[in-house]
Amino acid sequence: MLNGTNFKEWKRHVLIVLGCMDIDLSLRQEQPAPLTADSTPDAKRDFERWDRSNRMSLMIMKHSIPEAFRGTESEEITQAKSFLDDLEQRFAKNDKVEMTSLLNSLMSMKYKGQGNIREYIMEMFHIASKLKALKIELSEDLLVLMVLVSLLAQFSQFKISYNCQKEKWTLNELISHCVQEEDRLKRDKTESAHLASASKDKGKKRMYQNEAAKGPAQKKQERVPINCYFCEKPGHLKKDCTKYHAWRAKKVLPELPKAK
Repeated sequence: MLNGTNFKEWKRHVLIVLGCMDIDLSLRQEQPAPLTADSTPDAKRDFERWDRSNRMSLMIMKHSIPEAFRGTESEEITQAKSFLDDLEQRFAKNDKVEMTSLLNSLMSMKYKGQGNIREYIMEMFHIASKLKALKIELSEDLLVLMVLVSLLAQFSQFKISYNCQKEKWTLNELISHCVQEEDRLKRDKTESAHLASASKDKGKKRMYQNEAAKGPAQKKQERVPINCYFCEKPGHLKKDCTKYHAWRAKKVLPELPKAK
């Protein structure tokens, strides 16, 4: 359905439908001369074909247009080609606005590493082709550089390699090299993840082996903290407690004098 902002897409779909149904004759040829009593059978056949094409095309186009968009002038038009031209004049965008929008889209595009890099590059060149239709043509060399600039930092070595060589890439060469580079980066990332996982598993295994090598007494000693029963502080036994020895020294009775 035509919604006021999708005229180009709507027109493209309408033309595809009318062409597949083989009733787009009235959009490609002017109306034949009106029939008279002297008209030949071939002239009658051509007029009937054109008239049928015109009626069917008008019905199909009006069926896909909201009534509010038709307007009184469009309703009075009896030829499909004139009806389509009238709609195009009312709904076609301003070229300057469209050029600005396309340029902003092209310059702000950044590849985020999600999806397919081939589709991303093709989308950039598709926008460039739209600009070319609006009389703004960007060279292929410039577009290749814009694609490279928009890639992620992981492609830095890839960019340096391109800048160091004298040859320039075409669109197909750029796509091929970018796909290969993306595949290489994915493989490296997968291998790094495997190595990190293997190193982690190896460390856990070594820890379990060290635990298994310890004797029961050593494990018990590591599990039970050492506390002094006298001062109740950790880190030493009662026999090594300085406070305990000081307390004992005060409690010892003085030695009695010997008898003469």
